[in-house]
Amino acid sequence: MQDKYITLAHGNGGRFMRSLIEDIFARHLSNDTLDIQGDATRLPDIDGQLLFSVDGFTVQPLEFPGGNIGSLAVHGTVNDLAVSGATPLYLSLSAIIEEGLEFELLDRLVKSIAEAADQAGVKVVTGDTKVVPHGHGGGVYFTTSGIGSKQADVELGLQQVQPGDKILVSGSVGDHGTCVMLAREEFGLSGDLQSDSACVLPLTSSIIDIPGLHFMRDPTRGGLATVAHEIATATGHSVRLIEPAIPVKDPVRSVCEMLGYDPFYLACEGRVVAIASAQAADEILAQWQALADGRQAAIIGQVEQQDVASGHVILVTELGGERLLDELEDDPLPRIC
Repeated sequence: MQDKYITLAHGNGGRFMRSLIEDIFARHLSNDTLDIQGDATRLPDIDGQLLFSVDGFTVQPLEFPGGNIGSLAVHGTVNDLAVSGATPLYLSLSAIIEEGLEFELLDRLVKSIAEAADQAGVKVVTGDTKVVPHGHGGGVYFTTSGIGSKQADVELGLQQVQPGDKILVSGSVGDHGTCVMLAREEFGLSGDLQSDSACVLPLTSSIIDIPGLHFMRDPTRGGLATVAHEIATATGHSVRLIEPAIPVKDPVRSVCEMLGYDPFYLACEGRVVAIASAQAADEILAQWQALADGRQAAIIGQVEQQDVASGHVILVTELGGERLLDELEDDPLPRIC
C-alpha cells in the first residue's frame, strides 16, 4: 500500500480495492478457510456443503427506479451464493441508521427486504440495529450475511477456467449504474430506465447441472470489465471480449456517451457472467434465453492462452479493431451498491 489515506477508489472493485484486501485484511486474517477471490466460502467443518457470504450496501439515492437499498441488500447476498453454486437459505441483517431518517422511508425499505427475501426463498433469521448521529451516515447502510447449501458434485471456481472456454452474460450490462446516475438528478438527465436489481437464482439454477460450466460471477462493483480482469489475473490467461456481442441498452449507451462513462465498468445487480466449455456454452445460452430474465443473454467472448506471466483483457471493437480494457482505478460512481 503506497497511499496514506483511504479513497473512494479503494471500494470500487478494481485494482485499489484488491490491493486493500490483500495488503491489509488478508495479511492479518489469512487462514486455511479465508477466500478473497470467491463470492462465498465453504464452511469446511460442515462437510463443505454449506456456503457463507457477507456484503455491505450503501447507495445514493436510497430509492431508485426498479429497487431500493433494501431489495438490493437481499439480492446482493443471495446472488453471491447463487453464482457460487448454492441455494440460498438464511440471511442476517445489520442496519446502521442515520439520525433524522424518516420512519416512512425506513418502513418502505424493510418492506422491500421482506418481499425480496420471500421471492428468493430465504428467511432473515437474525440481525442488529445501530443509530449514528446526523451527518455520520448516508441515511441507512445495510449489511447482509447469507448461508446456502450446494450440491456435493458442483465444483465452480476460477481454477476450473481453461483456455478455449466461452464467456457469457445473462443480459444487458450497465443498467443499474446508469439508473442510479439518472436517479441522482445531478446531470439534468431523465429517462424510464430501471435497475436490473433482481435475484439471479432462476438463472444459476437453470444451468448448474450442465457439464462444462466452470465459473459464475455477478458483475456488481466495477461491472463486466472488472470481472474480466479478475479472470485474467487469477488464471494468467487473456480474456477477449467481442464488443458487438455484448448487450447494452440504447438508453445506457446514450447516457454513457454523453457523460463519458463506459458501460462495461458500470454495476449490474441482476446479471450473471458464466464461463464454460464451448459445447456447454451453447446449452447455457439456450437455457438462459428461454427465461424471462435471460432473453438478452449472449456469448460475448472467450478465454485465451497467454504465454506471459499475466493475461490481458482485450476488447474487439465494433469496427473490428482491438483495444485493451484497463483495470478500473478511479471510482466512476461512488455509493452505487
